[in-house]
Amino acid sequence: MTNKVWFLTGSQHLYGEDVLAEVAANSQVIVAGLNEAHLAAEVVWKPVLTTKDAIRRAMLDANSDDTCVGVIAWMHTFSPAKMWIAGLDALAKPLLHLHTQANLAIPWATIDMDFMNLNQAAHGDREFGYIETRLGVGRTTVVGHVSDPRVCHEIDVWVRAANGWWATQRLNLVRFGDNMRNVAVTEGDKTEAEHVFGVTVNTYGVNDLATAVAEVEPGQAEALADRYEQLYDVQAELRRGGDRHDSLVYSAALEIGLRGFLDAHDAMAFTTNFEDLGPLKQLPGMSVQRLTADGYGFGAEGDWKTAVLVRAAKVMGQGLPGGASLMEDYTYHFVPGAEKTLGAHMLEVCPSLADGTPRVEIHPLSIGGRADPVRFVFDAKPGPGIVVGLSDLRDRFRLTANTVAVVPPDEPMPALPVGRAVWLPEPDFYTAVGCWLTAGGSHHTAMSTAITAEHWRAFTTMVDTEFALISQGTTRDGFADQLRWNAAYYRLARGI
Repeated sequence: MTNKVWFLTGSQHLYGEDVLAEVAANSQVIVAGLNEAHLAAEVVWKPVLTTKDAIRRAMLDANSDDTCVGVIAWMHTFSPAKMWIAGLDALAKPLLHLHTQANLAIPWATIDMDFMNLNQAAHGDREFGYIETRLGVGRTTVVGHVSDPRVCHEIDVWVRAANGWWATQRLNLVRFGDNMRNVAVTEGDKTEAEHVFGVTVNTYGVNDLATAVAEVEPGQAEALADRYEQLYDVQAELRRGGDRHDSLVYSAALEIGLRGFLDAHDAMAFTTNFEDLGPLKQLPGMSVQRLTADGYGFGAEGDWKTAVLVRAAKVMGQGLPGGASLMEDYTYHFVPGAEKTLGAHMLEVCPSLADGTPRVEIHPLSIGGRADPVRFVFDAKPGPGIVVGLSDLRDRFRLTANTVAVVPPDEPMPALPVGRAVWLPEPDFYTAVGCWLTAGGSHHTAMSTAITAEHWRAFTTMVDTEFALISQGTTRDGFADQLRWNAAYYRLARGI
């Protein structure tokens, strides 16, 4: 199914049918220009809206169309905003207010009142902006002519965020077992999460997964293991004929069983827990990494909130260079002037972050009490990135984000057999880490090298969730003040 964005143009009957025909033609040209920009969803033109009833009906129709991920609104002429109240109240999809106009330049030598009556977006959109603000409508606003690549980029950011919103609204998340015992931040209100993000979170016994793995035909697992050898740099002892080839075959069976179980439950996100493995012979490692490379969300140790973020990041970044993965700040490099973070996890970092072809290896794992698991080992590709974490603060969720620069490790790490990333947090190490702790940010995060803070900002606007960004220009005092103001705002906005 191709996601679509509806383009709604506002006007009124005051100016006559000829003007309305020009409004329609101009808005179709704008839609064509947006589609030529290859946004992350198709933009669909809808007839010009001139009455309260038509506006309300358009919004209700957008709500009921499962392919529609959001609505773009533009007031070509002056569209009296009281006509939009019922429609905006009814709209349940993300909204982008495009403040543009048909003409790029003022035709100085020929401009007359006919031109002025037709091209009134400069104040028509202000009327619309007023009613959006008065009604408290969450939206993204983009200003500029659609011939400007910046404008199309900003719209595409919103479209990608809307795709992420659409994905979480329909997301089924499978938890194999509960979260890690005694851990606080991986807990959370799953009922509220379904209300806010749309995600349905349900637990299944790990024995159900073990049964699915046991039912995999040996020939299927062998064939997938052979495929691994074609795709990746596989350790010699894991290759066919090697002493530990059976471990690679079992990892393939894990992938087949896990993928089949998720597909059977229409689930695009999941969690595992090393404390609850039942009869599984290995903690799922490469199987998880392969699934996340295919777009599934994942959280370790039962961390379903991070799995939601990873899935949203995958959808928002689809088609862009870079990747998205579960991540965890593991240890720091405190050398003065060279401070940085080493992020990793036991096994499950997604190879979409990898710099080159990952290596398939097998090594002992000191926790879990099972056989040595197979995993991808790699360094993350250098470049800009962002890490985000979702915390349940009892009265709301907070998404804490930090822009980072992924860098090569100072030296090779031959004894660390995991997928890993090294990064410089912005604005500097001490400010970023201190602010993260102040925000109560989670220790599991979703790292993306494909999307940016603006994608997450638009996404959190759509789900009415607090967004606390640590980036260039952030100070610890200013960030602490922002969190206090946010706390007051969200308590007041929720009402009694």
